[in-house]
Amino acid sequence: MQYQREVDAKGVHCPLPILKAKKALAEMESGQILRVLATDPGSQRDFQAFCKQTGHTLLEQQQEGDVLVHYVVRR
Repeated sequence: MQYQREVDAKGVHCPLPILKAKKALAEMESGQILRVLATDPGSQRDFQAFCKQTGHTLLEQQQEGDVLVHYVVRR
């Protein structure tokens, strides 16, 4: 999947993956895709709630080995 920006949040726990994503999204344009790499198992649920609350679109979540990959479309 193509994306415009990537945030590496591996090795950090809630709420840091969300905070890093929020900062990156603030610098992006509407419709652009952010890819977030995280190892915190709670990040899957956290990104679902974050997108629901903020209006961003959670395009996809997948697991690649020990890494959870989240694709978020900027609103």
